[in-house]
Amino acid sequence: MPSIDYAALVALLARILARHGYSASNAHVLAETMAMAERDAAHSHGAFRLEGYLDDASSGWAKADAVPRLLPSPAALILVDADNGHAQPAWRRGRDRLVARAGELGLAGMVIRNSHHLAALWPEVEDLAEAGLVGLNFRGTRPFLALPGGRAPLLGTNPWAFACPRAGQPPIVFDMASSAMARGDMLLAAREGRAVPEGAGLDAEGLPTTDPAAITGGGAQLPFGGVKGGLVALMVELLANALTGSLLALQDQSAEVAGAATANGGQLILAINPGASGGQGFAAQVEMLAAALEATGARMPGARRHAARARSLREGIPLEAERLAELHTLAGD
Repeated sequence: MPSIDYAALVALLARILARHGYSASNAHVLAETMAMAERDAAHSHGAFRLEGYLDDASSGWAKADAVPRLLPSPAALILVDADNGHAQPAWRRGRDRLVARAGELGLAGMVIRNSHHLAALWPEVEDLAEAGLVGLNFRGTRPFLALPGGRAPLLGTNPWAFACPRAGQPPIVFDMASSAMARGDMLLAAREGRAVPEGAGLDAEGLPTTDPAAITGGGAQLPFGGVKGGLVALMVELLANALTGSLLALQDQSAEVAGAATANGGQLILAINPGASGGQGFAAQVEMLAAALEATGARMPGARRHAARARSLREGIPLEAERLAELHTLAGD
């Protein structure tokens, strides 16, 4: 399988996005988002998401040349209006201010409104962990998920992510949907004609099915762990949408717009300075726990992605020849 350098993949994806209406700055940020996922072998959030970005822009549902702006806010909050664009440029707009406020106050949060999201959530919290902060990230999505006992998808798959810094080691990072399967993995399974595990979703009649096409084509996804995962989805819905002054998943209107790939929703990102709360003992306790877990044979969250990242940076990012040719065609090369 051919491979491509990380910087070359960023440039290629950015050319595609710019050719299809995205401003240069937004194109670069979104290209980095997809390339980072490919670099880390998180394929469901890599170049696979390109079609969604192009559809959002071509349909007029999301603003390709959006200019995020900071809004007046209390000291501990950074409020960013994404200007009906995607959330990553809005995150970049307020990131440095969030890091500074968390360092100063011990705890700070970023509220992103009026935004769209197609990517993984770990890049934001990994940014925070690399700055020495503990990070939490909550995002609402389109209404794809039904609570146990319900048949209608009223909640999003509502992902959330966590990152914790480590001294001299990659941070502990995890990123998970509230659904039994991430939406991207479900869509990949449908594209490839693979069955999904039992308990992943319902068909349009509200009956359990392992056919991902039936789940994504009018059915509903189900939460992980039954009621427990459903409560997590409910929590994220309230934190990411209601608390940020954004639309709930049940208010989403994207299904009425041909080509729309995302909801216009909200995102809440929290940054905690461990030195302000845990003092000098925090780093030692993190390492004590990590060592104990690794001694049992457990893999630290994020370790597989970081291993894939090191391999990709050393050997290049593998992409099927046909897919690479498609990308060059979209870029007009």
